[in-house]
Amino acid sequence: MSESERRPRVRMTGRERREQLIAIGRALFAEKGYDGASIEEVSARAGVSKPVVYEHFGGKEGLYAVVVDREMADLLERLTASMADGHAYELVEQAALALLTYIEEETDGFRILARDSPVTSVSDETSGSGGGFSSLLNDVASQVEHILGREFARTELSVELAPMYAQMLVGMVAFTGMWWLEEREPSREQVAAHLVNLGWNGLKHLEAAPRPPRSRPPS
Repeated sequence: MSESERRPRVRMTGRERREQLIAIGRALFAEKGYDGASIEEVSARAGVSKPVVYEHFGGKEGLYAVVVDREMADLLERLTASMADGHAYELVEQAALALLTYIEEETDGFRILARDSPVTSVSDETSGSGGGFSSLLNDVASQVEHILGREFARTELSVELAPMYAQMLVGMVAFTGMWWLEEREPSREQVAAHLVNLGWNGLKHLEAAPRPPRSRPPS
């Protein structure tokens, strides 16, 4: 008899088993992507039969949806908290740093979110979010829109343009985060500082009514 056969099987509660399967699924989806992962491998790593996985999630789509929803809830909570208080400059810096911190601490989670989701996530017990990474970025852009709107109102810039600039700023931070996921240099603090340098100083010197490219005089 092998050592594994002699070792007594540890019985888990339903909640413990569910959490185990979510953790295994999260690691697999980050490693292999949605298409590369399988219920067979999830069940094998957990040491249970496939019906146990189906009982908890209904299939691979259900497990993936729960994993995505939890990651979205975690990231959105971090970003929302980072923009709760401070000067507009500080809020942009804090939001950039919050995203980079999430990438550093929850690399598997961000790998999953950054991929194109083949399914629409459903609500988990800890989250009401849904719709994938682009939906999450839209939620963040909505918050940034209010921040920029307040700043634009203090200047001659049109508040009506705040939504567009919010999308630009959030997109810049998100794509830089995807790049930094693989590079990891310079440090997250330095990357955040450079993001704010580009974003904030660019906003600081905006023209109230920029001319379209074709109407500009030749240099």
